[in-house]
Amino acid sequence: MHRCLELAQRGRGSVGINPMVGAVLVRDGKIIVEAWHREFGADHAERELIKKFDQDIRPTDVLYVNMEPCCHHGKTPPCTEVILHRGIRRVVFGMVDPNPQVAGQGISVLRAAGVEVIGPVERARCEWFNRGFVSLMRRGRPWITLKRAQTLGGRIARDDGSPLKITSQTQDAWSHRWLRSQHDVLMVGVETIIRDDPLLTVRNPNTKSDQLSPLRIVLDPKMRIQMNARILSRELAPGTVIIAGGGSLKKKEGIRKRGARVWECPLQGGLFQWRALWKILTTPQENFHGIASILTEGGAKTWQAFQASGSVDAEIVLVGSS
Repeated sequence: MHRCLELAQRGRGSVGINPMVGAVLVRDGKIIVEAWHREFGADHAERELIKKFDQDIRPTDVLYVNMEPCCHHGKTPPCTEVILHRGIRRVVFGMVDPNPQVAGQGISVLRAAGVEVIGPVERARCEWFNRGFVSLMRRGRPWITLKRAQTLGGRIARDDGSPLKITSQTQDAWSHRWLRSQHDVLMVGVETIIRDDPLLTVRNPNTKSDQLSPLRIVLDPKMRIQMNARILSRELAPGTVIIAGGGSLKKKEGIRKRGARVWECPLQGGLFQWRALWKILTTPQENFHGIASILTEGGAKTWQAFQASGSVDAEIVLVGSS
């Protein structure tokens, strides 16, 4: 099951609003073939695995998958169909699929056909791994982690409002490895862009490239973002989204020409309407497949708005040494 999760992780950032799923086929205690859900709209892990395996399935072979096999027609046919068709007789699953279209029915279909189904196995670990998908199914919104840094005295900036370096290199490395790279979206308010001009990428010595960087989203009700912001550079603009509520049409068009997206969201009391924002971010369109998790890094107004909304699932505070 742990290997299933390792494989499933490879789909992060590519599967959109779908769950991250890995699968392995075990024979005589050894993995003989493995697969994962690679991208939104592609074959699910179980179907991909069975397509790759061109040998006969033995009655003692065991299929492991970190989420219950689906039993409904979506962008791909039901995984239960291909499992039964290939004659797999034993399945071990990590967690029940929280999608109401499945929700235990995949397990029932397999058992009714005489398949031995074992699970859930490592349920808590599997649910935490796919907490974004679970949140979409149960709350109708992405999983939201709020992260902020402060000094021992509680300061987040200098007295004049200018940036103050708070965290250590060790804290920064941890944040990039275990926070930024583990979320679909890195979200900040426009004040952070104006004040700090950050890159909003994953910079980790253990990664060979920037492939794990989440989508960058800036909440900018009045389109105040500066055109020379680094996230609007030719390199970073394609992975940047500006959520706007108004502002200059010419500026919006200029940003779009650079390759960034500008999406409109209605405002209420000067803030974006949360339900409208969640719908925008979880509805696939063109080459955007929706997102399931958000890391919000600030600034202060953005933190306060999220906290007031009651939409924060986890809050992490990094405290500096001074």
